[in-house]
Amino acid sequence: MDVLVIAGSKSDAKIVRSAEKVLEEHNIEYKTEYCSFHREPGRLHQIMEESDARVYICIAGLSAALPGAVAAQTDKPVIGVPVDSKLGGLDALLSIAQMPSGVPVACVGIDNGANAAHLAARILALSQELCQT
Repeated sequence: MDVLVIAGSKSDAKIVRSAEKVLEEHNIEYKTEYCSFHREPGRLHQIMEESDARVYICIAGLSAALPGAVAAQTDKPVIGVPVDSKLGGLDALLSIAQMPSGVPVACVGIDNGANAAHLAARILALSQELCQT
């Protein structure tokens, strides 16, 4: 699988769908999971252990810990999508953008699942180019 999309809540389904649509347009193999890091940390760990994804897209609002929790468990690219649930999504954006050194998470615009998928496509294309050289 190329991309694993993880959303913290079913209420994020519209944003998930915008990412899935772009992934489908690029013929990128993906899977979607709904898992809250705060409510289901063990399940998130299990998802990560079982995943063979090359890129992760994590969609989360409020404290938006999900992208950081995923980045802490992998050395593969993680793209965070902040969700506008409170404070215009600024709280989630800042949580995703302010990761500690050594735990990188790319951050796209608030509610912009499509851009996360476009970024994932570019990362995968770059990976393929490197393998061909």
